[in-house]
Amino acid sequence: MIPLRDTIPSNSFPLVTITLIVANTLAYFHEQSLGPAAERFILHYGFVPARYLYFSYAEPWNVIERFGPMFSSMFLHGGLLHLLGNMWTLWIFGDNVEDRLGKGRFLVYYILCGLAAVYLHYLTGRTSGVPVIGASGAIAGIMGGYFVLFPHARMVTLIPIFIFIQIVTIPAVVFLLLWFMMQLVNGFVASAAQTGGGVAWWAHVGGFIVGAVGMMFLRPQQSRLSP
Repeated sequence: MIPLRDTIPSNSFPLVTITLIVANTLAYFHEQSLGPAAERFILHYGFVPARYLYFSYAEPWNVIERFGPMFSSMFLHGGLLHLLGNMWTLWIFGDNVEDRLGKGRFLVYYILCGLAAVYLHYLTGRTSGVPVIGASGAIAGIMGGYFVLFPHARMVTLIPIFIFIQIVTIPAVVFLLLWFMMQLVNGFVASAAQTGGGVAWWAHVGGFIVGAVGMMFLRPQQSRLSP
């Protein structure tokens, strides 16, 4: 399923959402400009669970080396499709959540969801030496927040069925629940097979849960009464 748009108009200009999209895009082009050095760049600024585990015991005082990659990894992407998929999803869900939370709270919320997603990935694979990159954990948090804020929204969705393409409008909660279940199932399958297939499934699961639970406390009072 590919989301095309939702039915909830935003009442304010999504400055933070656009800024995050621009920041991720600029970071991606910087990666591409590095050529062969890009691999070393991603290894340094991506989050490597085994390295975090090492610092937690050997150098607990080295805050930047230990926690910095948790933040920087949220702005790196492994390819153009990875970037476009994440940024498109952020655009669809981010503007509405930003509209309800306000710009400052939305930015903090986005970052905290991303950090929580990265940490859950760490807990499910502490010895992994593979760097984790991508904004999908933070965006999963935004999706979790959208799930709480807009229970009556509807989503225009593209569904490819073999060689046919079907565009349907479905409740956003159905779309988000199906998406979440896919991440959960894939997470269990990857854990059982001891391989993630290049996708941090548990980061998606953790981001969504933290985003949904956090939004229950953060949402403005009026959003409890409106769709």
